[in-house]
Amino acid sequence: MTPLAWLCVCVALIAGCSSHDPEAGATGSACPATSTLSYDSFGEAFMDRYCVRCHSSTLTGSERNGAPSDHNFDTLDGLHATEPEHIDEQAAAGPNNVNTAMPPDGPRPSEAERLELGEWVACGMP
Repeated sequence: MTPLAWLCVCVALIAGCSSHDPEAGATGSACPATSTLSYDSFGEAFMDRYCVRCHSSTLTGSERNGAPSDHNFDTLDGLHATEPEHIDEQAAAGPNNVNTAMPPDGPRPSEAERLELGEWVACGMP
């Protein structure tokens, strides 16, 4: 096997084993009975810090930086109008995947914050 072919095989194997693929899919997060995460204690601050710069009902056109007009995260009602699976698959973390597609630029949540997001979404975004 040529060195280039060997390198390609190694890269493919590493990519296939990575759980940090931005398009990896569902995180497999669960809602523990002891969860204390709520919109007031977690969701609102997370969305304000990482999401509403594009996903806000007050933004229009190019201000949204490509965010769909029906994905507004500046209110709990707006979050509930979005499929929770979409939030999970784009930005949350759990035992199966760490999804980092959103936000596309900084500031970006830490893995610990993404784990909390996964839990909060799994709990129904209370």
